[in-house]
Amino acid sequence: MGEILVGTCSWTDRALLASGWYPPGRRDAAGRLRHYAERFPVVEVDATYYALPSVRNSRLWAERTPPGFRFDVKAFSLLTGHPTRPEALPADLREAFRRQQRPGPGRRDGAGRDANAAAGAGTATGTGTGTGTGTGGGADSGAGTGGGADSGTAGGTDGGLLDEIWRRFSGALEPLRRTGRLGTLLFQFPPWLAPGPRAEAFLDRCRERTAGWPVAVEFRHPGWWRAERLAATSAFLADRDMTAVAVDMAQSLATSVPPVSPVTSRRLAMTRFHGRSGAWGTGTKEERFRHTYAPEELAEWVPRLRAMADEADAVHVMFNNCCADASVRAAASMRRLLDEAAHRRPGPGLRR
Repeated sequence: MGEILVGTCSWTDRALLASGWYPPGRRDAAGRLRHYAERFPVVEVDATYYALPSVRNSRLWAERTPPGFRFDVKAFSLLTGHPTRPEALPADLREAFRRQQRPGPGRRDGAGRDANAAAGAGTATGTGTGTGTGTGGGADSGAGTGGGADSGTAGGTDGGLLDEIWRRFSGALEPLRRTGRLGTLLFQFPPWLAPGPRAEAFLDRCRERTAGWPVAVEFRHPGWWRAERLAATSAFLADRDMTAVAVDMAQSLATSVPPVSPVTSRRLAMTRFHGRSGAWGTGTKEERFRHTYAPEELAEWVPRLRAMADEADAVHVMFNNCCADASVRAAASMRRLLDEAAHRRPGPGLRR
């Protein structure tokens, strides 16, 4: 019976910093992380979507958290086929990246559309720097220009360049991995990555590149989890030992991802709570994620999360409704509900 860890999708989000949740004396980089880690056992690092992490920051994160604490680290935007600004790359790689991103005929992304159009699909809204003091928003907002998942590359990006980016990305996370602080790498794929052979080839190349690392996959195209595709998607991820990320979001939109919760890796199951705003995909970051979870909205997930823990060694329950302190309040409420359920029926342990 697996343990259930509840946390949030950032501890440095600007809205959380401005909410007053961090008390006086705990508002510097070290104090914030220590304050958070005293209250929750897991957190997501979203700044790594916008810029490559550093060994220094990974070492500091490990030093500032207790044994058993976990960091789920979001993959860099280019590795998942998202639009990426050249300035987000290390200086020595920018010119090569710019050359590869120049428009050319016939480039297609993983969904089969023109990759030159995909290259302009996102606009940067986050300013996270991977420093542990960053102010980046969620990766859901895009990251600028260049991108689009190609069959084996991102937006036509040369596989060799992606391999080098992965080498630096993974190398910077070694302190987390070495100290047992790494929960998983989160690969959140863009909404234009539709299911099909080209997309599966792209996912296979991602898995080959990350061999030996724990990987969780969140799809933003709803077709992956619709009833007619559910079994095939689950089997595809299970065959590659990749964790399927379940999502909670508004279900009234054409882009709504079904709230299914398959367990595809014995090691880890995961659910991310994005809030239930009807502005998903159209509004500002604040509008998309502005949602205060009602107790009954959280309670409906309790049996599902416990069922996931029956099949996985651990379950990560992550709140991404990042407006003011809504995410930490929702996480605390969910933990209380899970604790109450555990007392009623002994089962998976809830990590405090």
